[in-house]
Amino acid sequence: MARTPSAAQVLGHVILVTGKEEYLSARTVTSVRDAVRAHDADAELAESTAGDLTLASLGEMAAPSLFSSIRCVVVRGLEDLPDESVDGLLGYCAAPADDVALVLVHSGGPKGSGVLAKLRKLSAVTEVKSEEIRANEMPGFVTSEVATHGAKIDPEAATFLVQAVGNDLRSLAAAADQLTNDYPGEALTVEKVQRYFGGRAEAKSFTVADAAFAGKRAQALEELRWALDSGTSPVLVTSAMAASARSLARYLGASRGARDADLARDLGVPPWKVRTVRDQSRAWSADGIGAAVRAVAVADADIKGQAHDASYTLERLVLTVASLREIR
Repeated sequence: MARTPSAAQVLGHVILVTGKEEYLSARTVTSVRDAVRAHDADAELAESTAGDLTLASLGEMAAPSLFSSIRCVVVRGLEDLPDESVDGLLGYCAAPADDVALVLVHSGGPKGSGVLAKLRKLSAVTEVKSEEIRANEMPGFVTSEVATHGAKIDPEAATFLVQAVGNDLRSLAAAADQLTNDYPGEALTVEKVQRYFGGRAEAKSFTVADAAFAGKRAQALEELRWALDSGTSPVLVTSAMAASARSLARYLGASRGARDADLARDLGVPPWKVRTVRDQSRAWSADGIGAAVRAVAVADADIKGQAHDASYTLERLVLTVASLREIR
């Protein structure tokens, strides 16, 4: 189903929304409601939980009123549908009312799977899946969001945006909307994303880690001081350092003949990041990485243990990691 469906796609149909990603499910429900209201501004909206649904209450919600015959009915928590209401709901979904858009929301999991299987066999039912998005799929989500606005974003820029904003889908969607509106018709590059989101704590932390593991001592220290002065939590820095160490360790243990796409999946990074890890790995040995992991763990424990001077602890960590890079 299109992100913004037409009234013809939803009226007289049943939209089955399944999956654990609440933001995507909520957006699908909103899009159906918007389509109905765009078709008829006076259309009525009704909502119920499946646990309270009976054939009588469904008929009441779907019946035309004195004000409008067009309705959008949302039933949430389909997994809680009482056994005695299953046949009634399936009967309605087999022949839905022409002027009603019925949205059934199932929050994922095995409960209620029997009802889902029967609904999927009905021609009037269209399923929209809201599956959970893994961390390494977030840049792809950003790319898709930008595309819905008729724009394009560089892979590096999409990954930087995720690092800066985090893994909250609502925030990423809002960021994509803002960027595409402020740069209409332009490709989104890292530089453009940095103008808006370069100050975010997560992005600063990964900049520190990249410089340290590349052996760029002066740059790493400069980025660290700027990050801490800007309010970045020391814990975010150790977290980024740990993530970089893990990626390098996994790369050193990976098959050199593997494709970048396969390596990206194994390393837990986007495909473009494989190049960065590969370049860094040329100056790292397994012993060096092992020592770096231990140094990060010690620094993280010191900071969480309320070290008297977190900035000194992190400076020492950056210098230690940069020096370990030279071990062969």
